[in-house]
Amino acid sequence: MPPFLLMIPIGVLLLLSGCADDRPDAAFASPFDTQQLVVATRNGPTARYLGRDQSATGPEHDLVMAFADSRGWVVDWQVHESTAEVIEALATGRAHLAAAGLTHLPARSERFEPGLVHGEVVQQVVCHRDDRPLPDTIEGLAGVDLQVTGDSSYVARLEELARTVPDLTFVADPSRSSEVLLTQVATGEVGCTVADSSIVRMVRRYWPHLEVAMNLDQNEPVGWYAAAGHTEVAKATRRWRESEAGEAAVAAMRERYYSHIEEFDFVDMRALNRRLDDRLPHYLDEFRQASEETGLPVDLLAAMAYQESHWDPQATSPTGVRGIMMLTRPTAESLGVEDRLDPRESILGGARYLADRHARLPEDIPEPDRTYLALASYNLGRAHVLDARRLARDLGLDPDSWVDMREVLPLKADKRYYPQTKYGYARGYEPVHYVRRIRNYRDVIDQALAD
Repeated sequence: MPPFLLMIPIGVLLLLSGCADDRPDAAFASPFDTQQLVVATRNGPTARYLGRDQSATGPEHDLVMAFADSRGWVVDWQVHESTAEVIEALATGRAHLAAAGLTHLPARSERFEPGLVHGEVVQQVVCHRDDRPLPDTIEGLAGVDLQVTGDSSYVARLEELARTVPDLTFVADPSRSSEVLLTQVATGEVGCTVADSSIVRMVRRYWPHLEVAMNLDQNEPVGWYAAAGHTEVAKATRRWRESEAGEAAVAAMRERYYSHIEEFDFVDMRALNRRLDDRLPHYLDEFRQASEETGLPVDLLAAMAYQESHWDPQATSPTGVRGIMMLTRPTAESLGVEDRLDPRESILGGARYLADRHARLPEDIPEPDRTYLALASYNLGRAHVLDARRLARDLGLDPDSWVDMREVLPLKADKRYYPQTKYGYARGYEPVHYVRRIRNYRDVIDQALAD
């Protein structure tokens, strides 16, 4: 067994960072004096990562930047690959703050200063869905090949369970993140792992054969920690979280990164991942050409086409829309598309039509709201979206905000509201689902294209 892997038998406690010096460097100045906040985070979809344009993004990234901006501080990022590395950076005084999706635990709160809380997670045992029977009780974990990331809340929970469950053993590896371990479960290299529900929710879209076997505990708070001795930093984050600006930042983070991830659909995600290999490559050149002409991202166009037809150039609906972008005959004719079943023509025509929907919206609508409204217009029709925007104003809501508009659009199918609109009834709930699914597909496609 490699020296960095530790097998935990019943009654034996694991202390991955017990040798670390918990005392922060006395020379490490406070951000209140330097206006520079040093933040340890983790490279991953629930923390911080490089986005489509190679700029930093992620739930923790956005919240930290909003907090730092509120104080006029500059952020110095320390990006690590595992929770163990983040904890070590905080324990050795190399960072003021850890923002890496850390669960607030009593043991951690004794070592560090608890900062703001921005969500809740539950620890989930995840295995490969084909490895039946899956463990569905604590006792059933005995004898399971169970591996988790080191210095994590999972280690503490499994240690506690091992005291009462004979033969419960697990491997704690500080060098592997939860995302890596979930990938290894999906590829059959690891039997099962434990990960936060927020991480599982994201990763299962890429590896649909992952299955949640059971929850290990109840919901636990997730948030930030400040290094020992930086009590005022921790207090500042908690006060900001309670402010109107902090509440808005957390709401924006949840909307951007989590709101579009629907209840997991194994069949749908398995089909998408298969078609990423056997269908998408045939049309990538066409999507890239359409992107160059319209300025719309390749992954967005590919995600919209998947929602429309599952990348089937021969697709036809009972209402007569056809092709990989499912264009109506009048729309195709207006775009110069002669053959809707020709994938090149259809993709370029659909991209031009979406670009037109996008261009017709007011320029001051911020992204990504403007793109979501353009997608809704593609799906439902511009006239009905304009109706919904007027209705939003009447209801005191923001017609430029997708968060508000996804509440208003379904009212186009509500007899209490649609009679007062110019264009009348429409299935306004459909574009809400349409946009949500495209956002979900786009995440998976973006990752596939990046690979």
